[in-house]
Amino acid sequence: MKIIVVGTGFVGLPHAAVLAEYGHEVHAYDIDTKRIAAYQTGDAETIERYVNEPGLVAAIQETKDRYLFFTSDITDVVEGTDLFFFCLNTPPNRDGSTDLSYYLNAGHTVAGLLAKRQDKKRVVLVNKSTVPIGTARVLENVMKEHNVENFGVASNPEFLAQGNAIDGSRKPDRVVIGADTEEDFQIIRRIYAQFVNHVRIRYLETTPETAESIKYVANNLLLTYISYWNGVGARLAETFPNIHMEDLKIGVTSDNRISTWGSYVSNGAGGSCFGKDIQSMIYQLNQAGRRTDLLQAVYNINEYQKTYLVDRAVHEAGFNFNQKSVALLGLAFKKRTNDMRDSAALKVVESLLAKGVREIRAYDPLAAAAAQSYWFNPEKNHLFDRIKYFDSAKEAISGSEAVYVSTDWEEFRGLSHTINTTVQPPYLVIDGRRMIPDFQTLVDRGYDFLPVGGVFLPGKQ
Repeated sequence: MKIIVVGTGFVGLPHAAVLAEYGHEVHAYDIDTKRIAAYQTGDAETIERYVNEPGLVAAIQETKDRYLFFTSDITDVVEGTDLFFFCLNTPPNRDGSTDLSYYLNAGHTVAGLLAKRQDKKRVVLVNKSTVPIGTARVLENVMKEHNVENFGVASNPEFLAQGNAIDGSRKPDRVVIGADTEEDFQIIRRIYAQFVNHVRIRYLETTPETAESIKYVANNLLLTYISYWNGVGARLAETFPNIHMEDLKIGVTSDNRISTWGSYVSNGAGGSCFGKDIQSMIYQLNQAGRRTDLLQAVYNINEYQKTYLVDRAVHEAGFNFNQKSVALLGLAFKKRTNDMRDSAALKVVESLLAKGVREIRAYDPLAAAAAQSYWFNPEKNHLFDRIKYFDSAKEAISGSEAVYVSTDWEEFRGLSHTINTTVQPPYLVIDGRRMIPDFQTLVDRGYDFLPVGGVFLPGKQ
């Protein structure tokens, strides 16, 4: 089938690449000409500056210019297209509502082109972006406004975990399709033929509004799991000595009615979905006059989690950050990605700067370039000049007086040796991801240790 994927970010690019692997003719479209030019090179380093996902570059290189094509102008490829997938950024507004400006701009562009096409066969416009409930109807009205003929609208939300987007696209746990007519369901079934009637993959056909709701409820429930463990499990282990966090998790989740997913504790969940989706759900329900106490509590716990370890360091460890040098390990919101959207590290940096640190010595295996771009200030706000970037954890730690582990990169599990051979106590280790299992060796050698989900342990003198 002939497909146009509108938007080539962390959702659109993997989706386009995997669709091309299945033999469809896929045109990946983006108005960002620099991004499209980077993808057209087929060069791994160039592509990964924009989207870094394991297996993505190989999938692009395998299909590029045979089944997968990149373009910033779809005027000449609209004819004969079967489906459009909208994979666009839908960031939150200040009031929690969803900014649909990118989505609507793309919708009007596509509608204008479809109105002029000679081929009048059925075309389906599919939302993969997470959008407010009822957005399929908004897109439908945009098409009608431009007098587009013979079209359908559908919702096909993505449930990909970043760092696993390619494997998740090839082997999803579910495929959810919301459409209005059997004709549109049949067209979409041809796209996902390998998943229909699969013994393992749940293939669900429903209404567009239900499909839109499924994505919100799923993400909100996942964040609820995380916030429960952070707001209850972690607090217990941080308050009462001799509670072992790992044993607590095993004992509770041994009940097969209780999910093991989300039972980890951390310095808060980030990424492009959880925060904005729960804010959007709160906004949508509030606008309808519904109470959202639970959702608001979940959101508040997660946001508090991103900064409270810095406050614990002051109040429990007696650490004065003023004019101190602090190493910050991890900038991306999770391992195996360079995506910094809503990363806990963003709030950590703000909190450390507010405490008056002399410098922040930052290291991340993938996200350093994204971080430098994020904190670049054309107005020359010299506050962010206090952030220095290094090529290894050892370099970042060298010369620092405290270290804060913010992202769960596997290499940080060997951090105790790096700390012990690089800096001397007195020194504070803040473990926001419980990445240092042999922390007792550090404490025995005089290093102060402050973990999420555990009491503060002063170094032995």
